[in-house]
Amino acid sequence: MSDTIKDFESAIAELEQIVTKLEAGDLQLDASLALFERGVALSRYCHDQIGSAERRIEQLTERGDVRDASHLADADGDR
Repeated sequence: MSDTIKDFESAIAELEQIVTKLEAGDLQLDASLALFERGVALSRYCHDQIGSAERRIEQLTERGDVRDASHLADADGDR
């Protein structure tokens, strides 16, 4: 478990591992608290990343750079 968070996907994967370990319930209190603290940090990071992505999408759609591309999808829904 590194203190550095590489990217959103890595943070989500690490959060899933932490949840699994905490749900198992076989950790010492100190270890559980350390994992919980790391989980909070990862959760905040992910929340910030999602917020940033939402703001970028809003900015792009306000400028008209992003248009509805649903008409480009084939019958299967793929582009």
